[in-house]
Amino acid sequence: MDRYDGHPLSEPHLVLMSSDAPAHPSSSASSPEAEACGERPAPGESFVLLVEDNPINQVVALEFLALMGLKTQLARNGQEALELCERDAPSLVLMDIQMPGMDGLECARRLREQQAQGRLPRFPILALTAHALDSDVADSLKAGMDEHLTKPLDFLTLRRRLARWLDLPQLND
Repeated sequence: MDRYDGHPLSEPHLVLMSSDAPAHPSSSASSPEAEACGERPAPGESFVLLVEDNPINQVVALEFLALMGLKTQLARNGQEALELCERDAPSLVLMDIQMPGMDGLECARRLREQQAQGRLPRFPILALTAHALDSDVADSLKAGMDEHLTKPLDFLTLRRRLARWLDLPQLND
């Protein structure tokens, strides 16, 4: 059984949920809770970019990624994700689909266009969304995403899916 600091992770207490409620109005500002959960990467260091506008999902996802030993960076919308990727390309992007302004599908299309032009290196983009219909999966893949993960997503499921794309540190036994 996977364990972290003596706590079994086979039945996690935290689950990354979907929410029909709008993000908190201050989510465009820096969220101290979210920033505290992720360790900012040094320039040129590998990291996962989480693109998520919901403050609760930000905290949960950043905590999951930190428990996996991954360095993270947070973008609160598609435009911010583009800017961060242009500054320093991530190892992987976890992309929410439904966000204000530029949604995750448009952001993925623009990232793939920049990669095709040689302006960005190739990296996986994984949809992380509540949209679970076959048409939603098809839309994600058509936009250039490599995989479509649906919320709610527990720690172990997220870890297994990320392990397909990244070398993850081993958990404590």
